[in-house]
Amino acid sequence: MSGAAVRATVGTLDVTVCTVPTDAPESDGTLAWDATTVVLVEAHGGGCSGLGLSYGPPAIAAIIEGQLAAVVAGRPVLDVPASWLAMRRAVRNFGGVGPSAMAISAVDVALWDLAAQTLELPLCSLLGRVHDRVPIYGSGGFCSYSDARLARQLGGWAADGIGRVKMKLGREPERDRQRLQVARDAIGPDVELFVDANGAFDRNAALGWAEVYAGFDVRYFEEPVSSDDLQGLALLRRRAPGGMAIAAGEYGFDLPYFRDMVTAVDVQQADVTRCGGITGLLRVGALCQAHQVPFSAHCAPAISAHACTAVQPLAHLEYFHDHVRLESMLFDGTLSPQEGCLVPDLDRPGLGLRPRREVIARFAQG
Repeated sequence: MSGAAVRATVGTLDVTVCTVPTDAPESDGTLAWDATTVVLVEAHGGGCSGLGLSYGPPAIAAIIEGQLAAVVAGRPVLDVPASWLAMRRAVRNFGGVGPSAMAISAVDVALWDLAAQTLELPLCSLLGRVHDRVPIYGSGGFCSYSDARLARQLGGWAADGIGRVKMKLGREPERDRQRLQVARDAIGPDVELFVDANGAFDRNAALGWAEVYAGFDVRYFEEPVSSDDLQGLALLRRRAPGGMAIAAGEYGFDLPYFRDMVTAVDVQQADVTRCGGITGLLRVGALCQAHQVPFSAHCAPAISAHACTAVQPLAHLEYFHDHVRLESMLFDGTLSPQEGCLVPDLDRPGLGLRPRREVIARFAQG
């Protein structure tokens, strides 16, 4: 490690908000949308720049510029956990969840990337790998899709060697048997089928639908009830058909949230762009390890792939259609699946991403 890297300090943070239209209208069990907004952060220091992001509203950018930039400026580039703690303290008076947590997440990712860039290391090596590759599942299958598009998307992932795929359901439950059959026919008998209701059901309905889904060999039922209903999640965990895992956690912002949920699910999720960044994600991974609960990363594959290599109880990472598309538009250096996994490039420092500034400028707000 060079003395220059040890002495390097964080300088300015540049923040950009981009809104990118989806390639078609999309919906799940409880929401519909036609665009994705991402807040990009570039952290400068030691002659290098680190990239971070969060998927969420423009208010995230205001928090970064108004509360967080001054807090991390001047701190040692390599002391990322100390910067994380300083940011958490800075938002005390208006809350550390919601947009505040997402703002911290974006800056934290940028700081980790900056530290790895400064050391000329791939981020996964700086974090300390326990996995060389990160298993993924193809995720999309929106309720708004036609049967033909559903089959094409899920079947395409299966044909590419991705051994797990996930579809949305619960918006029109009366259609879901047909949609599940379309999905199963498209992927064949050997690819695992996951479903996500996004909290569309109450407890009794979710139990009934779990039995229906079992007939299509569904292995993973995400948010059968609201993530706020921990008793309901625990009930589903106890009574779901054998071989069907109950999962939740994508909306967690802080460690107490995951502490309360981890014993109510078979698979604990967390989103690196919401849960406090890479610093927060690694803490959730340690919590899962302590409770012997598998961990699944939610979305943002360009970032999550590096972070997940350091999470011992890793099950898989969500290869989400919207984020894969957006990240490949905005950055050079995104990873492509290899035999159903993402494998960080050890020849590129940090996250290995380079902003495509002409594209970012096209979608930037303001």
